[in-house]
Amino acid sequence: MSEIPGDLKFLKSHEWVRIEGDGKVTVGISDHAQGLLGDLVYVELPAVGETVEAGNGVAVVESVKAASDVYAPVSGTITAVNEALADKPETINEDAFGEGWLFVIELSEPEQLNELLPPDEYSELLEGEED
Repeated sequence: MSEIPGDLKFLKSHEWVRIEGDGKVTVGISDHAQGLLGDLVYVELPAVGETVEAGNGVAVVESVKAASDVYAPVSGTITAVNEALADKPETINEDAFGEGWLFVIELSEPEQLNELLPPDEYSELLEGEED
């Protein structure tokens, strides 16, 4: 299993959040999630300026095996999307916690970050799934 970066927070549905410190967070899917999906062939990202609600589907990642919704971990406004993924969705497979980021959200409810899983709890969740 890959190393889980200590500066991230997670949803149980395998999205990660990196707090950028300027009221924004970068969002992607975990290395575990991309591994389950297999080779990604298409990514549908939200539009910049779109308002999203925590828990709602805002993007789709598609592999040769399946399509999977990506849920907003927090509420806010999309301020950037990773346009490079349109031509190279496999970047998520190669670097899920880095270059494979999906979008940036400007938080409307920063306290929602407290509801996300810290890396150690996410790691325990993954171990539980393997049992």
